Amino acid sequence: MAVEAAGRDATGRGSTRQRNDNNAMDTGQLERFMTKQWLRTFLVLLVGSVVLAGCAGTGTQRQPTEPSEEPVETPDTTTAPVAPPAQTPEVDENRNPYIPGTTRLMDRVFYFGFDQSVLSPDDLATLEMHATFLRNNPDRSIVIEGHADERGTREYNLALGERRADSIRSFLVSAGVSPRQMEIVSYGEERPEDPGHDESAWSRNRRAVLIYR
Repeated sequence: MAVEAAGRDATGRGSTRQRNDNNAMDTGQLERFMTKQWLRTFLVLLVGSVVLAGCAGTGTQRQPTEPSEEPVETPDTTTAPVAPPAQTPEVDENRNPYIPGTTRLMDRVFYFGFDQSVLSPDDLATLEMHATFLRNNPDRSIVIEGHADERGTREYNLALGERRADSIRSFLVSAGVSPRQMEIVSYGEERPEDPGHDESAWSRNRRAVLIYR
């Protein structure tokens, strides 16, 4: 009995030792395997790093480019052509002349004092504009009508009307208008501007009138 027990103890100890040896061998193999895996992984990473560094070193380098110069728009300094101002017409629909640069007709009626045929300074300024127009338009002509009020005889008033018309014609000739552009006629008291019989009416009837043709 004692021998059997001793044999079983010896066998049990042998089995335990064998298991321990197997465990120790498995642990060593695992450590070696893990070491190999780590080395393999390290080598792969190292090789990859070297390859990437080589590619980066031998890659085509981009040449620095100069910044493109965009065209600068130059402002247009040329002056736009200015349309000429519209010309003011010289005459109205009846071909009577306007005061230059306006649409206001020149005065064509000139008044005189009682029994007078002398032109006033204002009349002379207006007649100068008529003279300029006639000089610039030699194809135009005028009739100068002379008038008088009802006082006095018919013959006297006809003569007075003629003197009034002739005073205007004389001034225009002195201003350079051709005599061929003018004609005078006297109506005396026959064509009153105002049919009244007082000084207000008479002052309007003592006149000379320019009629353009």
